[in-house]
Order: sequence, then C-alpha cells, then structure tokens
Amino acid sequence: MGSAAELAAAVLMVAGFPALMLAALVPSVPAFAAAAAVTYLADHYLHRKGSYLINRLGKVRAGLSIRFLIRQLLLILLLARLSLADNLIYYGAIACFIAFYGLQAPHGALVQLIRNRRRMPVATRNVDLASRIRIPGAPPRKLLHRSAEKMLHLDLAAVVGVLLAAQLKSAVIGFIGIGVTVALATLYVLTLVPYVRGRRIPPNAERVLAAVDDWLGEYKPETVLYFSGSKDSAYQVNMWLDTMEKLDSKPLIILRERAILNNLAPTTVPVICVPGGVHLMNMDLSTVRVALYAANVGKNIHMLRVPTIKHVFIGHGDSDKLASVNPYSKVYDEVWTAGRAGRDRYAIADVGVRDDDIVEVGRPQLAPIQTWQGVPEGRIPTVLYAPTWEGWDGNPGNTSIVLAGENIVEKLVAADPPVRVLYKPHPFTGTVSKEAGAAHRRITALVQKAAAERAINPRFIADTAAQAQAKAELERIEARLAQLSGSGGDRGDEAVATRDGLVDVARHEETARLRAEWNDAYWRSFPSWEHRVITGAEPRLYDCFNVSDAMVSDISSVVSDFIASGKPYAVTDSAEVGVEEFKRNNTAVRAAVILSNSASELGELLSAVRAPEADPLAEDRKELKQYLLGPDEPTSLEQFNTAVANLALKAETRNVGQASRVAAAGADAALANAVPGQRVAAAGDTDGVGTA
Repeated sequence: MGSAAELAAAVLMVAGFPALMLAALVPSVPAFAAAAAVTYLADHYLHRKGSYLINRLGKVRAGLSIRFLIRQLLLILLLARLSLADNLIYYGAIACFIAFYGLQAPHGALVQLIRNRRRMPVATRNVDLASRIRIPGAPPRKLLHRSAEKMLHLDLAAVVGVLLAAQLKSAVIGFIGIGVTVALATLYVLTLVPYVRGRRIPPNAERVLAAVDDWLGEYKPETVLYFSGSKDSAYQVNMWLDTMEKLDSKPLIILRERAILNNLAPTTVPVICVPGGVHLMNMDLSTVRVALYAANVGKNIHMLRVPTIKHVFIGHGDSDKLASVNPYSKVYDEVWTAGRAGRDRYAIADVGVRDDDIVEVGRPQLAPIQTWQGVPEGRIPTVLYAPTWEGWDGNPGNTSIVLAGENIVEKLVAADPPVRVLYKPHPFTGTVSKEAGAAHRRITALVQKAAAERAINPRFIADTAAQAQAKAELERIEARLAQLSGSGGDRGDEAVATRDGLVDVARHEETARLRAEWNDAYWRSFPSWEHRVITGAEPRLYDCFNVSDAMVSDISSVVSDFIASGKPYAVTDSAEVGVEEFKRNNTAVRAAVILSNSASELGELLSAVRAPEADPLAEDRKELKQYLLGPDEPTSLEQFNTAVANLALKAETRNVGQASRVAAAGADAALANAVPGQRVAAAGDTDGVGTA
C-alpha cells in the first residue's frame, strides 16, 4: 500500500461502498452523505499518492469510472427508497448522470487526441529546433493532468445538490447542483477543443524530421552513442555521458525509447530520441563516422545497417559475466574493452570475435576514482563495506550480507588499532529476500550503536567548530542546488521539452561544481573517525571509494571499479566454494583477501592498510589493475579519443574507396552508353569478327 495512511484510506474507500448501499436501503440521507464523503476523499487521496490498490482496481473492472457510476446509481436508489420516484428531482438526477457520462466520451477523446498530436516523432535535448519550426506551448497542466479524475469529480455538485434536495424536500437546490455539474462538464469539453487544431498543435512529422535533418546538416555530428532499452536500463547510457562530453569529435546521443529520454541524466551533449525505426533510417547521418553501442539489443540493427559508419560495442561494464562475451558482438566492426582481460575473455569464449577487432581503451568512467597514497597522517583508516544485493535467484554467493555481514561489521568496529566503518549497501538490498532485509537492519543498528559509543569515548575528539562550519556550507550548497534544479521551470509535455531543451551550460557547470563542493563539505561535517551508514544517491559510491583506505564487498562491478584505486580490498566467498576455485572463477578477486563467512581473515586486510610496505598483495593488485583496466598512461580518456579517431579514419578511408569505385563504375556505364546500342566488350567477345 505504500504507507499506513494509504492503507487506512484504502480500507475506508472499500468499506465506504457497502456503507453507501446500506444507507440507501435504510434510507438515510445523512448516512449516505457521510459515506459518500469518505469514498470521495479516500479515492482522491489514493489517486494523488498513486497507490498500488488504485492500479489493481482498474484491472478487475472496478476502475475510477465504475466507482463513480456505482455511487451515482446508489444515489438514485436512495431517492427511490425515499419515495421520490415520482418527483422531478428523481428524473432530473437520472437525466443529469446520463448526460454527464455522455460527455465523458468526447472529453476522453479530446484529451487523447491532444496528447497524440503533441507527441513528437522525434524528441530532442540540446538541439535547436525552435529557430527552425514553431512548436506551440502545451495546454495548461490543470487541463490534462489527471484529467479523467477531474472530469468525474465534477459530479460532486449534482450529488450534493440532490442530497440536499432529498433532505430539505426542495427540488430547486437539486436542479441547481445538476445544472452546475452539466455546465462545468460541458465547459471542460469545450475548453479542450481549441487545442486539437490550428496553431495550438505542433508541426506534422514531415516538418519536424526536416528540421532535425537541417540541424544535423549544420551541426555535423561525427560520433554517436546509440542506445535502446527499458527505463530501468537508463544507467547504462548515463554512465557514458561524461565521456561523450569530453570527446574530441562532435558527439551526438541517439535514443530509441521516450522512457530512456525521461530518465536521462543532465548533459550538454545533443540528444535525439527517435522511437520510429523508419524515421531513424531516413535521418541524415552522413557526417557520422563512429557509432558506439552500450547494449546488445534488437533495435541496434536500425543503425548497424548504415555502411558509412564504423560500429563499436563499448558495453556498460567490464566483468566476467556471460554478457561480456556475447556472440552478438560479431556484428560490430570493433569491440572495445577496458584492458587485456576483456580480450582474453573473448579468446577463451571462442564466440567468433576476432582478436584484431578488439581494442583496449580503459574505463573513462573511472577517472573520478583517486589512486591510494596511504592513510593520511593523524587519521585512522577507513574501511568501506559495500555488499551487493541478494539478486533474483536466491544464490547464497550473490551477497555476503546474510551470512557474513554481521561478522564483518562486528570485527571492524571492534578492531584495535581502531578503524572507521562506512556501510553502504546496494539500494535493492532486501527487496527480494526478507533475510537480507533483516540482516541489513541488524548491520545498520550495529554501526549506529558503535558510532554512538565512539562519540562518548574520550579517546576520540571532535573538532566541533570545523564541523559546524561544514554543516553551514552544506546548507548553503543544498539551498543553491535546490534553486538550480527548480529554475528550469516546468517542461510541460514532450513538445515543449523539445522546444526548450537547450541546456544552460553555465547552470550545468555550476551544478557540477556545487556537487563537488557538497561532497567535500559532507565528509568534513562529521569526525573522520565516526562510523557511518550511507544510503541514498549522495554521497556517490566513487566518493566513498575516495575517502576509504580499503573495501569489503562481493562479486560485482563494485569490486572491478574499486581496483582502479589500487587500495587493498577483500571479497567474501559467501557460497564457500574455496579460495582457489573462487579466484579461478572470478578474475577480479585474484588480488583480494578472500573472506569466509566468519570473516576471520579480516586481519590480513587491516594489516595491509596499516603497513602498506608489508602488503603481500600490493604487486598483485597493480598487475591486476593493468590487466583489467589497462595502463594509467595515457589516460583512459586519451585512449578512448584515440580509438575514436582511428576508427573514424578507417570509416573515411572506406567511404572514399567506395566513392572511387562508384565513380569508376559510373564512368564505365557512361562509356557504354556513349553510342546508342554500343556496349563495353566483355571477356570472350570477338569485337564482331566472325559473327552474323
């Protein structure tokens, strides 16, 4: 239900309808009015909250319109039980509700027509279409937002009027309410009519696509990031936005689903969302030389068909998962991996991807992760515990949180010399397994209890003045960020978002700067020895990496990313397959301290943090980092840009060669057609000698 309040509202609404029937049968106008008020208010509250029950009722033929109709029919029953069946108010109420429902059809049709006509064939961000075509503003939000609910609630005047008429034995007040309902419903329908015609609707698809092609001809994009997927996969394209902004060539992002566009993070890169495959295939992408693909999906074929572009699979992470060696990758001109490990995976998998087509480019997304320089003097070490979630399949090896989590945290908070513990669980933790959810709550309680005990321990001294200053900075920064996030205004619908979707670069840069300042102030707002439970989007995982000196985690991309820091790390063998087998199956743990569920091996990790010079795995981590992620120099972004430039050159070479061949073929055809009936001699021709 979402909350106790929603559950209470749902119970009241469900119970309200039997109460309405009982009040109608008794009959009792006050009781009916009270029950009706409860159902109106509960229904409205649940709709505003988007309650799960409301969605389910629609699936079992008890949707919004049916609920309003039942209430109105019960009102008619009440009038009949009050012996008002021969009264004009009885027939007026029936006529009113019939007319009211008669107006629902044109109202619904107009709302849907407006939405359809304002749905753009191509939606954009950071693309100047406003100077090329006229895109009118959206209808007032109050007309279309939850329009069906608003229309149905206009019956309230009639219901109140009829109830008062029944109670006061006066038909006049009832007809006033009926008149108000019919008039308001008619006015609502008439108000929508202007928005389905004339200058209130955006240009047709042909004009919009022509404007996009005109912009493409002016902008001349060179490198495209192409993406298709569900709204839940938006993170796969979001992770590449920063890299696209830093490309040396002109970038463009092409999306195929509106849901992805709506979940796209802010970016300065031009974005075009093209849901229609035909529209995409007719788009002028003649200047594009390299297309990057972050996922293997069927809709990739709409871009892969373009021969003037070189196509590259870049993926959305580098791991030992089967998805990292998908045989589908054969369709691309090249496959880019982070380091040598990716190349070896394809060789071992033997799925048809040639070694010559694999290019190692590093992981540009890992640039924010800082390399470890040891524990700063005067600060106790920080250990990050970042377990992954339980997954869908119930495999005990998915997460350490159930079998080992408490053991890990208990040993860390009791460590001597002391360490600071940061606990950052996966946001999905506990969504599938009740045991995982319970373990998470117990671990949270452990960390919070240890933090409270440390706060009153005289051994640990806090700089309250510095913390107060940092908290003041946080408040200032958060206030400004709230201003910036709210200053963009209401984007309205898709057409308005496309028209007004040019990013304010100054605001975008200020937001990025403020987020960095917020992160710095956050870590200064509490003592460097304070244990902390970190949930939510901020601070981000990489920020936690940078303030930590070691990490404990599970098999996931978190471990692969943390390796970029060069810091000591431990991974839990929750399924207890054994150290050798665990390392053989998971490349990323080859330089890790392997923990059993008892976490008895944690001392090895803490020793590596306290005495880096005696760390037996230091060289192994360095070698593994290069094997998985490539060399530190040149930087990954430089490697990536070089790979883009080299492939663009290959595409240009291919296109020039193709143009030369077409020109040569054209010259031969012209020669053949120089004299009517004459043709170019073919092998074996005798030039007419000996022919009749």
